Order: sequence, then C-alpha cells, then structure tokens
Amino acid sequence: MAKKSFDKAFSELQAIIEEIQTQEISIDKLSAQTKKAAQLVKYCREKLRSIENELSEEEE
Repeated sequence: MAKKSFDKAFSELQAIIEEIQTQEISIDKLSAQTKKAAQLVKYCREKLRSIENELSEEEE
C-alpha cells in the first residue's frame, strides 16, 4: 500500500464501512471493498504497532 497517513487510511475504512452498511452494492463491488478494507485494517494495525514500539523504546 502506498504511503499514507493513519488518519487518511482510517477515514477510507470508515467510508467503506458506511457504504456497505447503508447502500445496496453489487457483489463485485462488495468483494473489492472488502479486500480494500482488509488492507486498510492491516495498515492501521501495523502503524499502531509501530507507534506502540516507539513509545515502549522511549520509556526504557
């Protein structure tokens, strides 16, 4: 995934969730959105882990 900020990735993820919950979308689009959401979740988790590690290192 190209470099992006946590906030941008999280906003994209929220938009996908809202679209899935509030609109009728085709199976093909649902599949694509689900895959993109999984990538965004992975990116956000990795970013949070990285920040946690940085903070832990600073405390030592």
